Amino acid sequence: MTAWDSFVVVDWSGGNDTGAKPRKDAIWAGAVLGGVEQEPVYLRNRAIAFDWLCNLISTERAKGRRLMIGFDFPFGYPMGFAAALVGSGEPLKLWDWFAENLMDAPDSNSRFELAGKINAMWPGVGPFWFNGTSNDIPHLPRKGRDRTSDHGMKDRRRVETRAKGSFTCWQMGGTGAVGGQIMTGMATLSKVRAAFRDDVRVWPFEALTKPVAFVEIWPSLIAAEVAASGDPIKDRGQVRLLARALSRLAEDDLRRMLSVDEPEEGWILGVGEEQVLRDALTDDLRPPRLKDDCFALPPGVDWTPVDEALERLKANLQPVAVAEKVPLGEALGRVLARDGIALRANPPAANSAVDGYGFAHSSTGSGDQVLPLIEGRAAAGAAYDGSVPHGAAIRILTGAVLPEGVDTVVLEEDTTSDGRRIAFQGPVKAGANARKAGEDVSAGDVAVVAGQRLGPAEIALMAATGLRDVEVYRSLRVGVLSTGDEIVEAGSTRDPTRTYDANRPLLLALLRDWRMHAVDLGHVGDDRSALKTRLDEAAIDVDVILTSGGASAGDEDHVSALLGEAGVRHDWRIALKPGRPLALALWGGVPVFALPGNPVAAMVCTMIFARPALGLLGGEDWTTPQGFTVPAAFSKNKKPGRREYLRARISREGKAEIFHSEGSGRISGLAWADGLVELDDGAQMISKGDPVRYIPYASFR
Repeated sequence: MTAWDSFVVVDWSGGNDTGAKPRKDAIWAGAVLGGVEQEPVYLRNRAIAFDWLCNLISTERAKGRRLMIGFDFPFGYPMGFAAALVGSGEPLKLWDWFAENLMDAPDSNSRFELAGKINAMWPGVGPFWFNGTSNDIPHLPRKGRDRTSDHGMKDRRRVETRAKGSFTCWQMGGTGAVGGQIMTGMATLSKVRAAFRDDVRVWPFEALTKPVAFVEIWPSLIAAEVAASGDPIKDRGQVRLLARALSRLAEDDLRRMLSVDEPEEGWILGVGEEQVLRDALTDDLRPPRLKDDCFALPPGVDWTPVDEALERLKANLQPVAVAEKVPLGEALGRVLARDGIALRANPPAANSAVDGYGFAHSSTGSGDQVLPLIEGRAAAGAAYDGSVPHGAAIRILTGAVLPEGVDTVVLEEDTTSDGRRIAFQGPVKAGANARKAGEDVSAGDVAVVAGQRLGPAEIALMAATGLRDVEVYRSLRVGVLSTGDEIVEAGSTRDPTRTYDANRPLLLALLRDWRMHAVDLGHVGDDRSALKTRLDEAAIDVDVILTSGGASAGDEDHVSALLGEAGVRHDWRIALKPGRPLALALWGGVPVFALPGNPVAAMVCTMIFARPALGLLGGEDWTTPQGFTVPAAFSKNKKPGRREYLRARISREGKAEIFHSEGSGRISGLAWADGLVELDDGAQMISKGDPVRYIPYASFR
């Protein structure tokens, strides 16, 4: 997760229009917008590319996204060139100069002639070389060896001495040359900057304080990965992969790449960090890292109220799941990563809600109405091809598109007919039994908002509005680990000193019920080395880890101790019952919820704290369980200081009953109950019939 929401990589070209059919050596753009990878776009010439860039920036800004766009041509020339040409070392003034002096059309441009004119400003033969035209151009040599050195310009920028295989900016043509790309690219980006002056900043010449950043990139930094991708059009493959790599960078990695001081020559983003870019492309994709202090309590905080703890989790967590596109039929239970936009209206056309007869309302009035029937009928999927005359009616069936001339339908049961005419009692309300086009959803509307977990109803709505594929988050992979020498598998021994492992099956079942990817990490005894190995392995495989047992500060509480020694642990002394202790940590950048060992406390902490946090980490909106105010079927004198959750169920009379014991080891109470009664932090004297808040287990789904 970085300061930018969307990443675009553009492979530029200084040549002419490349035709309608996508091909190599043309302009290609790859993008990951809002976390969702797009198919690369073929842009046949620079005029089309300019319009595409302007539309992209406008669209992303309208969505409130920060956008980074990388271009594969140098943003500056070697030191001293800008000052010699435009009287200033500011490279962006050089961009504007090229925009004013370069003639650029889809089928031709003056880059070679302009290079010759610039060379003429220097003594001897200027720095530019290679004439790609059939005509001789004054002052532009065809080969580099024909130049002289009295122009005083270095052959390469400083960054190009570190980018093996890069070309000099003075070469105007030939395989791999970038001279023409630079001139045409600078000219085009100058115009884009002018169109979005208040939104765009250029790195490394300007501080990136605005929502759109232009950066210089070089796809050859990941050349081996591009070759391995097997894309027959190399340009397409490299923009796809580099955009993907940039979008997956950790915030610290991208910040380090941007920490460059080259105010005149510019710099290639990622030079010296090639391995970081390659790692971002590995199949073993790591989720974005959370900040090390995301679980930290403010200084001086000891006991934390439940509501404050929940707010702190909500404020400090962010999605770590990766978005992907799947067929709609495979999206059930997944979290929508991008708004589902209706591709067509529902209904797409005005249609009948009943079987009956259609006519123009203005042709009827009060009292007995008799209208002649025209031949034919309108049925669902078989529209009437014609118009209905004013004062006449047509037979129409449910779902049929209203023919021209019809705006009202009378129910068949409210009419009599002899086959030639119909009779009914007026007045009939205008528009009766007729559905308007788009009365449910209009084309272009947001049918389903991103952040929702998709159920059957959402699937149906998106199907009805034409969506076949949707962007969803990959199911959050949550690992569950049990710890402690006393824990054994169910039924494995009759030794009364051993405890059957109930927590791990409980937590795995909860996660599956919540439609997350539950990963069984097994059991580790009180062996700190083995526990460390298991956590190291889990951090590679899962997005989040839940542990149970060993979370307090006792001698045998190895989870808490190990997280404190090698991870980033914060002990949250949350004012609730049951549920303490609860430790939150990061292990290898992966969030860890170290839950209490008692099953009731483990389940309550998981539902109250882990459930909304896991949803947020998986891309879901923060959720608060739905509670209901019901009469109490119990009496209780509650002490102040802690939020309490009592195992409860609803009686036949609609009252909340509570389990007879509040012991956190009484697992039978979890099975007896169908929800929880929540009692606020303060003291309460509850009598039978008093209102209490009841939260069904189902509200946590």
